[in-house]
Amino acid sequence: MACQKKGKFTITGHITDAADTVMYLEHITLGDGIQVIDSVKLTEEGFYEMNGDTIGNPEFYRLRIGSQCINLAFDSTETVTVDASLKNMSFGYKVQGSGVCDTIRLLCLKLAELERKIRQVSDDRNYTIQERSDMIEQFIKDYKTDVEMDIIQNRYGATYSYFACFQVLGGRLLFNPMNDKDDLAWIRAVANAWDQKYPGCPRTQNLFNIAAEGRKNQLTTRRIVLDIDNEKVRELGIIDMTFPDISGTFHTLSDLKGKVVLLDFTAFSLEGNQERTLQLRELYNKYHSSGFEIYQVSFDSDRHFWTQRCEHLPWVCVYAEEGLDNDMLKLYQVQEIPTYFLIDRNCDLQLRMETTGDLKKAIESLL
Repeated sequence: MACQKKGKFTITGHITDAADTVMYLEHITLGDGIQVIDSVKLTEEGFYEMNGDTIGNPEFYRLRIGSQCINLAFDSTETVTVDASLKNMSFGYKVQGSGVCDTIRLLCLKLAELERKIRQVSDDRNYTIQERSDMIEQFIKDYKTDVEMDIIQNRYGATYSYFACFQVLGGRLLFNPMNDKDDLAWIRAVANAWDQKYPGCPRTQNLFNIAAEGRKNQLTTRRIVLDIDNEKVRELGIIDMTFPDISGTFHTLSDLKGKVVLLDFTAFSLEGNQERTLQLRELYNKYHSSGFEIYQVSFDSDRHFWTQRCEHLPWVCVYAEEGLDNDMLKLYQVQEIPTYFLIDRNCDLQLRMETTGDLKKAIESLL
């Protein structure tokens, strides 16, 4: 989907108890702040109609009277109805005509409820400072889990998934890819999905930039830890990794503990890949029922090419977005691909190979 197609969207509705007040329609831009694109002075009846231009990819807007705001999003020519009372405009409004805008409404309500619970606990002196801190941390953790499972998962390319990634609590982003590897994973999943739906668009690039900065920050931290205490980091016998499959679901290597795992660093664009895939399929068909699994990491530069090639593979096939610059190649000291590692049921690294030649015997010895 390109970003060139433009149109107009319309917002109509009724704001009660707002006579003689001015309501603004504002564009929440990516780099130029908040810009007013339309305004209306409400009469005693409170009916209004406002318009704005779409640019072909999702953009975010808000209706504002004073400090009260209603968040909206549009990506095409459409008409949405928003009704509210000025007394409870930010959280008591109703929206019709857009499932995206209604899900954004639900996200804002959930965040308001989280803020209410945090204030309640913060003001309760029956708890110690540590108890209050632990409860608030758990509230935030539960909130993020709900949003991840109910809103983002399997809907990574949705406009409201992007919106969810940028919700703010107390002036800070709830999803912090700079320091939290799980948050980074969700941001990257949304970025990959947006890249498929809206390639080249500024908000897609924004997601990738944030993910890249988060990865860089976490990689720097991880390398320091590796230098300081290599044994502690490798207590599983492997350096763990998490990557997304073609649906955006993330798979962690250590989750396969209890199985014999062939870790395959490869690229589907390499010469001879079809033959190697047939060899891997033979191994998988023969040993999978006995506890054998393949965790295949692709370092192809073209994600769409990789998607086409791995769509019907039965094993775990994931994608390293940074290609040959991915840190896992350095951490595993891979000089060329394909390179194979055989991992036993205890998650200990047992064998390193550049071909599949002697794998049958090695797999059988570990099963």
